[in-house]
Amino acid sequence: MVVEDNMKQVARALTIAGSDSGGGAGIQADLKTFHQFGAYGMSAITAITVQSTLGVFGVYPMTAEAVAQQIHEVLRDIGADAAKTGMLFDAAIIRAVADELRPYDKLKLVVDPVMIAKGGAKLLQDDAIEALTTGLLPLAEVVTPNVPEAECLTGMQIRNAEQMREAAKAIHALGVRNVMMKGGHLEGDEVRDILYDGQAFHEIVHERIHTRHTHGTGCTFSAALTAELAKGTPLIEAVEKANRFIFEAIKTAPELGGGHGPTNHWAVIE
Repeated sequence: MVVEDNMKQVARALTIAGSDSGGGAGIQADLKTFHQFGAYGMSAITAITVQSTLGVFGVYPMTAEAVAQQIHEVLRDIGADAAKTGMLFDAAIIRAVADELRPYDKLKLVVDPVMIAKGGAKLLQDDAIEALTTGLLPLAEVVTPNVPEAECLTGMQIRNAEQMREAAKAIHALGVRNVMMKGGHLEGDEVRDILYDGQAFHEIVHERIHTRHTHGTGCTFSAALTAELAKGTPLIEAVEKANRFIFEAIKTAPELGGGHGPTNHWAVIE
């Protein structure tokens, strides 16, 4: 009974994403980050990817039924305070994920709309975008698109901060509560990230770190955000902590592999 009472105080975070054999992104990055942030991590695997820092060499999706069963059993037994989605691959998996999460209205959901790998490999089928926007985004507490993903979701061209704000408004109109626009793909010596809650913008600006070792940054950022939300941290504070973590993770990347190396999942923020 003592163990059970103690476990009730542990923040629980679920990741629904693909497996990255190189360990820098996907399920592996999420679980490492959950642990670093003091959250108990669980997973539902949507696909097995053959990856290294040099690229994606194979994608083997799970069935929608297998993904749904993983989520169902974890939530009915252990439960979760927050969850995040990453690579979902196709419309059938997205619909299955939405159906399983819909009854849990108190669960804080972070949707990282993973569409294209760092090296250009497609990680989301074309027919899945509608399922994502109509089925999953309305369940989300926050969605975390980078610029190419936001362009795909909105059909807009994004080249500056003002266009990021307009895209955030368009994505918010799809039914998501908060939009976290990541500006790392834009040019310049500074990176501007923009959080929009439907009424106001909150901007975070930091220096750009010039490095090729940025594999899994989106996964790692959204996992940090999910862990903080699972712990009950208010959204703006959670975004700021996740942002500081990914900055330090890139800054102190271990420089592994011959391509786009992973970030440092042991990074510590002050």
